[in-house]
Amino acid sequence: MAIAVDIDVMLARRKMSVGELAERVGITPANLAVLKNGRAKAVRFATLAALCEVLKCQPGDLLRWEAEDTAGECAES
Repeated sequence: MAIAVDIDVMLARRKMSVGELAERVGITPANLAVLKNGRAKAVRFATLAALCEVLKCQPGDLLRWEAEDTAGECAES
């Protein structure tokens, strides 16, 4: 199971910089970069809510589930 983060998509739609978003949400640009690049292991609901408020979007606009690649698995015949 993989969770994809689409913060960069919403930033582009809102014509907003990472620095501006971080300042308005109240987190450091470094922590926002970790989240934006999909390296975060967790996100607080309060942070997610603040991101949604500033970007005027829903949580599903920022996070989505992607199935893992199963190319290496054997197929049953």
